[in-house]
Amino acid sequence: MNRKKKTSRHRLDVDVEELDRVIDATENGPLGKADRQKLKTTLHALVERLAQKRNTEKTNSVLEQKDSSSAAAESPEPAAAPAGHGRNAASAFTGAEKVSVQHAQLKPGDPCPECREGKVYRQKEPKTLIRIVGQAPLKATVFEMERLRCNACCEVFTAEEPAGVGAAKYDMTAVAMIALLKYGTGMPFNRMERLETQLGIPLPAATQWELTEPAAGSLEPIMDELILQAAQGSVVHNDDTGMRILKLVRNTDDGRTGTFTSGIVSIWREWRIALYFTGWKHAGENLADVLKQRAAERGAPIQMCDALSRNTPKLPGVEVLLANCLAHGRRQLVDVAANFPEECRYVLETLGKVYQTDAQAREGQLSPESRLRLHQEHSGPLLDELHEWMEAQFAEHKTEPNSGLGKAISYLQRHWTKLTLFLRQPGAPLDNNIAERALKKAILHRKNALFYKTTNGARVGDLFMSLIHTCELNKANPFDYLTELLRHPAELKTSPAEWMPWNYRDTLSRIARPAAA
Repeated sequence: MNRKKKTSRHRLDVDVEELDRVIDATENGPLGKADRQKLKTTLHALVERLAQKRNTEKTNSVLEQKDSSSAAAESPEPAAAPAGHGRNAASAFTGAEKVSVQHAQLKPGDPCPECREGKVYRQKEPKTLIRIVGQAPLKATVFEMERLRCNACCEVFTAEEPAGVGAAKYDMTAVAMIALLKYGTGMPFNRMERLETQLGIPLPAATQWELTEPAAGSLEPIMDELILQAAQGSVVHNDDTGMRILKLVRNTDDGRTGTFTSGIVSIWREWRIALYFTGWKHAGENLADVLKQRAAERGAPIQMCDALSRNTPKLPGVEVLLANCLAHGRRQLVDVAANFPEECRYVLETLGKVYQTDAQAREGQLSPESRLRLHQEHSGPLLDELHEWMEAQFAEHKTEPNSGLGKAISYLQRHWTKLTLFLRQPGAPLDNNIAERALKKAILHRKNALFYKTTNGARVGDLFMSLIHTCELNKANPFDYLTELLRHPAELKTSPAEWMPWNYRDTLSRIARPAAA
C-alpha cells in the first residue's frame, strides 16, 4: 500500500507583533535565516488550518461542482434518499430470541366477535414488538449448592449439581465471544478485563489468552481447509499492511526489516474466503504459498492487487492473470485534482461512467460473460478515448511529464493493460477494494492492541480473523459459527469441508437427525 511520508516541521511560537516586525525588516535588507523560518512555519500552519480535510474520494467532493445550470441539466430528478438510514425491521434482528404470543381469547376458526357472521383466520405476518435489554458480554452464574452436616457423625451432605451445568467453568460460547471481541471488533484483552470487572465478572487478560490459544489449535483443520478452498478461487485479491511482532525470529537473509499482515480474499464459486497471514513475508509470497495447493486443472486465476511488485507471486509453477486496481490509478488523479481541476475532472468522470456500468452489471446479476460484453460495449469506447487523450497530453506538450498530473497520467499508461483486464477477461474485477476492506480488521487490531507479542499470538489472531471475516463475507453469524466449531472438534477434524460457514448448518441438521431418531 502506497503511503506518503509525513514531513515534520519544527514548532515555533510566534505572535502577530513579531510577524509585523519581521515583515518591516524587509525594507532594510534580506531576511535572516531565523526570520525566514518563522514566516515559513506560520504560513504552513495557516495553510494547514484553512485547508479542508477530505474524508472521501468521490468526484463531487474532490472537485468543485459545476455551475448550477449544468448540474441541474445533468440530474433533473431529485436524488433518492440513501439506503440504510431508517429503522431496522424486525426481520433484521436475526440473532434475537423469538417469542410466539397467542391470542388470549381467539384461535383460528372461531366466530368473529365483531360481526358474528364470519370466522377468524391466522394472518401470514404477525404484529411484531422489539425489546432490547443490556447485559454483560460474558455472563456468570454462581450455583450455591446446599450442604447439610450431621451433628452426630459429622457427615456432610451436598446437593446435586443442576442438570446440564457441565464440568467446564468456561462454556464454548464464552470462548467464542472472547475471540469475536478480540479479533472481530478489535477489543484488547486488557480492555475486556476492565469492562467485565466493572460489571462484576472478573476475567483476567491472561485467562482470556489461555482460553483462545487452545481453541485456535482445535480449529487448525478449518483454517487448512479454508486455504485449500481459497487456492481454487477464480479471482484472488491480495494486499498487505504493516504489523508489529515483538519477538519475531526471521528465517530470511534478504535484509528486510518490515513485518506485515497480508490479506487475501478469494472468490470460489459463490463464496468469498478471507485469509490473514502475519510475519515477514509480503502479500505476494503468502499468495504463492496458498496457490501451491491449487489443482492443476483449475488453470491460472485472476489476481487483483495494486501495482506494487511485492504483491505478485514469484514462484515457478504459480501462474496468474494479473489485474491492477483501477481505484489506485484513480487515486493518482484525486491527489492532484486541486492543481489540475479540468483535466482531472475529465478523467474522474470517465472512470465514474465505467463504475456505473459495473454497478449496472452487478444490479442485473449478469454472468461474467454478459458483464464482459456490457463493459466492452459501454466502457471500452470511453477508455479508448481516455487513452488517446492521455497520449495527446504528452505528444502535444499540454502536460509536463514531471508535474503532478504528468506523473498520474504516466502511472495509468504504465499499467494500462493490467488496469483494463476487465475489458478482455470474464470475471476480472475493477479494483482491489474488497482486500483493502478486509485489511481494516487487521488495522483495527493494530490501532487498539498495537502489536502481537509472539508469532504464535499472530498465528492465533490470523486464524480467528480469517474465520470471522469469512463469516461476514458470506452472511453467516460468526459467534454461532465459532461456538459450533468449538463444540464439535472431533467431527471437524474428520471432515473439515463440511464445516465451512456456508454449510455448517446443514451438517448440524444432519448430525441432529440420527440423534433424534
